[in-house]
Parts: sequence; C-alpha cells; structure tokens
Amino acid sequence: MQQKRNIQIIEWEDLDKRKFYSFGVFMTMTIRATVYPATLIRTRLQVQKGKSLYSGTFDAFFKILRAEGVRGLYRGFMVNTFTLISGQAYITTYELVRKYVSQYSEDNTVKSLVAGGSASLVAQSITVPIDVVSQQLMMQGQGQHLTRFRLSSNSETSKSAKVFGQTRNIVAQIFAADGFRGFYRGYVASLLTYIPNSAVWWPFYHFYAEQLSKLAPSDCPHLILQAMAGPLAAATASTVTNPMDVVRARVQ
Repeated sequence: MQQKRNIQIIEWEDLDKRKFYSFGVFMTMTIRATVYPATLIRTRLQVQKGKSLYSGTFDAFFKILRAEGVRGLYRGFMVNTFTLISGQAYITTYELVRKYVSQYSEDNTVKSLVAGGSASLVAQSITVPIDVVSQQLMMQGQGQHLTRFRLSSNSETSKSAKVFGQTRNIVAQIFAADGFRGFYRGYVASLLTYIPNSAVWWPFYHFYAEQLSKLAPSDCPHLILQAMAGPLAAATASTVTNPMDVVRARVQ
C-alpha cells in the first residue's frame, strides 16, 4: 500500500523572504479587518460584570450594530493596525528560533514550543501598548462606563477627530493617570496568555495537519489541510488560555 504523505514543513531557509513579508503584511491586514468586530465583542464580553451589558456574542453584535452602527464594531481599529509590526516580529522570531533550535533537536514539537513561546515574548513587548490604547477605544460607546477613561465631548466633533482625536485623547489620559507604565498595564498577564497560546498553537497545528493528511485522499491539496488545521489549533489554544485572557483584558 502506498504510504500517506506528510504535510511539508517550510523552514526559514526555504522561504522567499520578499514574498514572505509583502504577502504577510497584506494577508495579516485582511484577516485583522475581517475578525476585528469579533475581537471588539470579545473584549466587551470579557470586561463586563456578569451579563450586565450583553447576554452573549450575538446579543452584543446586534446591540452594538443598532446603537453604534458598523463603525462601532471597528472602534480602535486604526490603532490596532500598528500591531502589524509585532506580527512581522512574531513570525520572524518564530522562524529564526525554530532554525536555531533545530541545531539541537529535530523534534518538531520541541521546535514549535520553544519558537512559539519566544516569538510571543518579542511580539507582546511591542503589542501591549497598542492593545492598551485600542482596548480603551473599544470600550467607548456602550461600554464606556466599564473603563476609567472616557472620550471628551470635543473629540467627536469632526471626521478627522474621530480618527486621530480620540486616540490622542485616550493616550493623554492614560499617560496623565499612570505615566509610561500605564501603556504596559497587563504586560505580565499578556505574556501568561500569549506565550502559552503560541506555544500550544504551533504543535497542535502540526499535529492536526499530520492527522488530517493521513485521513484525507492522497490527491487532497495541502492548502486545504492546513486551512483546516489552523482553526482547530486556534480553538484548542484559545480554550486552554481563555481564563488568563479574561484577566488580561480586565487588567488592561
């Protein structure tokens, strides 16, 4: 019998770096724009006390849509796009550390665990200040009573103010209240959330991809198997780390 093929793992030296970074930024931006409303809803659900504001995900979606419109689902999105920098730092660190660890171990799980954890450490050092500001913006509107910082009335007066004025307003309030340290509120909680999340995601991604490759027909494209393995790994990692993610959101 013909042996089932394994999913090919693309290592750092195999990558076309030009395509890797150019396509990476474009695809990351597209994905973030698609899932941002879910991120905003998740943040509000995590921060609210019990069911004081929303009874669940769909209830939150429709209430925000009715009260704040589509723009309400994208509060803080422009600030959040700066995490593209941390995204590139994350994947670069992951690939380089993975290459380094391969000198000492060929075990794919070990390489994924170490590289994933290291990549999150680097990325979160860049991401946390952006998260702090964007999450404060997410909590405006219906959720403003749940945050210490509220937009002043004159920050809503013009289109340009809505894009830049709100951000400046929140940044100034955070700095005035907590100083520079305020932008790293919840840094430890973020590390305790995303380092395990990343360390778990990559091994499970490779595990699911391998198992699916054994079950799928031999002519099934690798891309389909990888596209299925990604969400499965994300669901597994998120289930494990969600309690700490709630702590992170509330602290920040």
